[in-house]
Amino acid sequence: MKKKMTEELRKEWENRNKAIVLTTVSAEGVPNSIYATCNALYNDDTILVANNFFDKTLKNIESIGKASVLFITNDDKSYQVKGSVKHLISGAEFDDMKSWNPEKLPGHGVAVIDIEEVFSGAEKLL
Repeated sequence: MKKKMTEELRKEWENRNKAIVLTTVSAEGVPNSIYATCNALYNDDTILVANNFFDKTLKNIESIGKASVLFITNDDKSYQVKGSVKHLISGAEFDDMKSWNPEKLPGHGVAVIDIEEVFSGAEKLL
């Protein structure tokens, strides 16, 4: 079930270092993490990550459909967001990604992560 970021968490997201770590898992249970600089909070319950060069990440999204995002604020606080993920090549989320993804990058699609849980360290915030 989707959960909305609180105002405090939204402020922390706005105060993040630009890059995030996106982790997915294969059908065989093998984790895969990527460093993603092209990302945005789409609304209070969805994070978007541009698919500029997904390979294993795309396969994992299509097979398992779960992901986590790790972001660190400029104040060195870390947050982990967990949720369901899907890959889209059209629609509102795709169009939004195309508006902020650098033109020099391909933007083949967009990973749409529905926020289900948020942690700061071991503390569950959502």
